[in-house]
Amino acid sequence: MATITAQPPRISLSGILRHRAVRKLLLLALAAAILVPLANARWASGSWPAALTIDVSGPLTKASDWVIDNRDSHPLFLYFLGHVSNAVVVSVRAVYLALLAVGWAGVTAVGALVAWRVAGVRLALGTAVAFLACGLLGMWVPTMQTLALMVVAVLVSVVVGALLGLAAGLSDRMDRVLRPVLDTMQVLPAFAYLLPVVLVFGIGVPAAVLATVIYAAPPMARLTALGLRGADKEVLEAVESLGATARQRLLTARIPLARKELLLGLNQTIMMALSMAVIASVIGAGGLGDRVYQALASVDVGAALAAGIPIVLLAVVLDRVTGAAGERLADPEPRPATGWLYVLAATAVVAVAGRLAGRLDWPDAWTVNIAEPVNRAVDWMTAHLYSGVPYVGGTADWAGRFTTYVLDPVRGGLQWLPWWSVLLIVAALAWLIGTWRTALTAVLAMAGIGVLGVWKPSLDTLSQVLAAVAVTLVIGFATGMAAARSDRFERMLRPVLDVFQTMPQFVYLIPVVALFGVGRAPAVAAAVVYALPAVVRITAQGLRQVDQAALESARSLGATSGQEMRQVQLPLARPALLLAVNQGVVLVLAVVIIGGLVGGGALGYDVVFGLAQGDLATGLVAGAAIVCLGLMLDRVTQPTERRAGKGA
Repeated sequence: MATITAQPPRISLSGILRHRAVRKLLLLALAAAILVPLANARWASGSWPAALTIDVSGPLTKASDWVIDNRDSHPLFLYFLGHVSNAVVVSVRAVYLALLAVGWAGVTAVGALVAWRVAGVRLALGTAVAFLACGLLGMWVPTMQTLALMVVAVLVSVVVGALLGLAAGLSDRMDRVLRPVLDTMQVLPAFAYLLPVVLVFGIGVPAAVLATVIYAAPPMARLTALGLRGADKEVLEAVESLGATARQRLLTARIPLARKELLLGLNQTIMMALSMAVIASVIGAGGLGDRVYQALASVDVGAALAAGIPIVLLAVVLDRVTGAAGERLADPEPRPATGWLYVLAATAVVAVAGRLAGRLDWPDAWTVNIAEPVNRAVDWMTAHLYSGVPYVGGTADWAGRFTTYVLDPVRGGLQWLPWWSVLLIVAALAWLIGTWRTALTAVLAMAGIGVLGVWKPSLDTLSQVLAAVAVTLVIGFATGMAAARSDRFERMLRPVLDVFQTMPQFVYLIPVVALFGVGRAPAVAAAVVYALPAVVRITAQGLRQVDQAALESARSLGATSGQEMRQVQLPLARPALLLAVNQGVVLVLAVVIIGGLVGGGALGYDVVFGLAQGDLATGLVAGAAIVCLGLMLDRVTQPTERRAGKGA
């Protein structure tokens, strides 16, 4: 009887090469084998070669001097930019005077009645309490200054964003042109927007408002285009069959069908405008942000908290009201419009009553000074919790150990690497996760940092970003997995994430300064807290949306809950996890840069120094490096599927 000998399974080389990732790895290995010896022989030093650096500080200084010298005489400023600046100043001042004329009682009544009309009694009471708390903390006038700037900035942002979104939603060519611009603007840290407008408009309210508009308009534009392009085709065809013109189709079908996206764009624009309006205090915006900035500069945690609480309250109220308005659009039985007449009449009655009673300004006797108790608590923490705590050490000890054992080695390792090896690593990571265009964009962005002459400070910033992202992903993935597995934990976590997600970036610096003092570790801690909610939400949502059939199959085979998570949910949720990584990187970079205000150093310090000292050359170079770093990090961490969806 012939015996059949079983042959061991052979792995076909051609079968392996069918995988795109394997082909990429082989090409990268071949390129490294050729390029690394050549680069090492030509540039053995790790630092960026001086021959490849372009000194742009001189031209930037000349451009800055020209703008300053011609601001009062050149036709561009006299007949265009000057009018824009004056219009912004007049608009903000008019809104501010109107708020003061209505009085604290009238403003509180307006907020509460609008919230009641949109979402009911509970949100109305919360809104009233939020405005009253601003007065009790002695921050009524700064709150009105911030609110006035917000009103003007949001109105302009909505108009500009809606027009751009309208053009992108109706024209494929305009959509292709605007999409990479909006993508780039979305990944830029907020500080990067301050320097160009300061160069043109100087320090003051116009620069703050226009920087806020540039930062806050992209969400409105993107969501407007998304809503218009996602309109129901059958409805549009039915309207067209009735003989409607293009304008009639737009006004009667496309825009009504995109109401939810439009209101979501308004919500996002308001939140980003508030965040930017606070950051813009660095360039003279005034209001609550200026109080926080001045308090942080003098390490007065109590004063910073007194101004930070109203910012958080404003953010939460505005987020809840606009969110509730979006949910009302789905109500099949909308409320009658006459209700708004009652709101207007009640507001007028309260405002007139306040004026007749002489109570327009918030009474000084009704203020509560929390700065002194908070500072006493901080002093107690400094004495008892900063160091010397048995077994666990203190917060200052933790910050010092994190700096010594994590931040310093990562920074040293990055700065020790030859510059060309950094570019090769960036190219490899970007190409593995994307396309060759992605890799080229990432390499050019990283090379631009070296050309600008800020290679070492940029690697210092990159080390802080990498450390913060690692901590964020470990905590965020673990928390998101727990929230995906437990409905009760998810419900408990939701309000916490809501509050943290609506807080402007500036506010995160206050508690970390109180706990850790100043330095790079507090900047990293603030970045972790800021980026954590987005990572947790995206992770939990991605795991919960995994195909239930796959989970049932795993359970039928006897898989434990841990095996179910590791072998089914996590692999199937890979696109969501990659998106969480991307968003974590972008959000961490934004706050690490702001950490320059509390001793973070590197590029953030250069931007703050340039703004504070009027050295726009230093600030603009650092700002351009931040842009390049943000673009590189976005391309290295952005999944191919998402980029393909964007059309980048």
